[in-house]
Amino acid sequence: MSVASLLRSAMRVGNRHVAAHLVHQRALSGADAINALRPFYFAVHPDFFGQHPREREVNENSLKRLSGYLENLQKPGTRSVQPTKLTFYVREIKDKEDIQKDILPHGFRSVSFTLHTKDVLTTVMDVLKSCSLSTEHMKGLKASSESPKSRQPVAGHGNSFYRPIKWDKSYYSFTGFRDPEQELEQAKKVEPTLSLWLRNHEKEATNKQNASVPRREELKRLKKELCQKFALEDIRWQRSWGVTHRCCQLQSLSRLSQQNPEAVLNLRGHTIIFTDQSGMNASGHVMLGTMDVHHQWTKLFVSLPSYRSLHQQTEWLKERISHVLGGIQVIDIERLGPVQPIEEHCSILNTFHKRLLARRLALHPRSLQGLAMTLENDRSSPSLHEMGHFVIPATCEPSRLQTFLQSMAWEARQRIKHRNQLQAEEEEVLLHCLEGLALRNLSKEPSVRHNQMIPCCRRLLEERSPLMEGLRVEVSHFYSVMQDGDLCIPWDWKG
Repeated sequence: MSVASLLRSAMRVGNRHVAAHLVHQRALSGADAINALRPFYFAVHPDFFGQHPREREVNENSLKRLSGYLENLQKPGTRSVQPTKLTFYVREIKDKEDIQKDILPHGFRSVSFTLHTKDVLTTVMDVLKSCSLSTEHMKGLKASSESPKSRQPVAGHGNSFYRPIKWDKSYYSFTGFRDPEQELEQAKKVEPTLSLWLRNHEKEATNKQNASVPRREELKRLKKELCQKFALEDIRWQRSWGVTHRCCQLQSLSRLSQQNPEAVLNLRGHTIIFTDQSGMNASGHVMLGTMDVHHQWTKLFVSLPSYRSLHQQTEWLKERISHVLGGIQVIDIERLGPVQPIEEHCSILNTFHKRLLARRLALHPRSLQGLAMTLENDRSSPSLHEMGHFVIPATCEPSRLQTFLQSMAWEARQRIKHRNQLQAEEEEVLLHCLEGLALRNLSKEPSVRHNQMIPCCRRLLEERSPLMEGLRVEVSHFYSVMQDGDLCIPWDWKG
């Protein structure tokens, strides 16, 4: 159906959203969910938070979790999905007097809610209501059993979240929504050159950086003190919180250690990661939820012996899987998005191991040595990542898996070789850039690839702007001065 006919149909029933005519009287499929959630995507899309890196990152991570939640709801035989807590920063795309009090200074508000729904329609309604977005276009929809043919995956292969579907310009005129493509195009047109942006913001970055020096020293001291006191391997942060925020988290842990020293002793030898949820991740690191209270942290510390036992079981399962699959290594990749708890990881490994044992595979014991794979519970088919590791569904049929691994082994080795070359080249050019520009620090966002970082650094060396001297620079996708004076520049900056 064309956009024009959709609009004519919409006008016949009044000011209802086009999505209502796409879902009819049945449970929502994946494509229908996207249509119904279009107002929500317009309000939270990360592309509109380019000048607010933390909010952008929160929305990216939450969209990934929402996408996975919706896809799990549509898997055949799924009866329930684990409750998922989400936080979004919502743009005000229309004036709403009743929520003005919640709006932050930059024109958006923070919304947190937990999904514990059992079908896509209810989930869509909960998301819209939680974000104070209109549900008028959802009126008249009644959930009914959905046939397998009508099920469509919510997350496209390789996509971490959805971008709004492109509509005809008349759609935006009719609904009153802003056209995201037009807004992004306008933003690109006014994007300044690097030299101009540095002239306008170098002083601000320098002042903030100088002001943050005491906080940085305090953070360094607290981290060293806690690592030594509890024999910790390391202390990390999953997200890019500011120095003050990180100091507060370490101070909170320090206070807890004074109140309950016995429980904290179980941390010895572990790596701590401050993140959005408490528990243990797939790598065996202790996760401390930054929104959790001391009681929840203490409860986790007491449970660490049983968590360690679970981690030992996962390591044993990885060894057995590797033995069956020709020496390929099962790895865990620390992700920026939702962290996989050790319980879920162990369950996935166990399911996969049982499937392998049910079929005897004819793989030479060392034929896949030097290669790596990750196991995913939300994939339908095996794939080869651009970095050279395999991404395998836990429910993959063993004979199909064997054929895929053997046919793609050579390509995987080539990609690993190319990745290692790029990584070495990036480290070399980054060091030259750090020294040549007299930077205090030079880093990049995890989402910036090697083949983006390398030309960026080379161009910076050619530009040799004296305004960058002594600054902390992070290569990202946007311009920004962080609260502690770190300077974010896009990898494809204009000269």
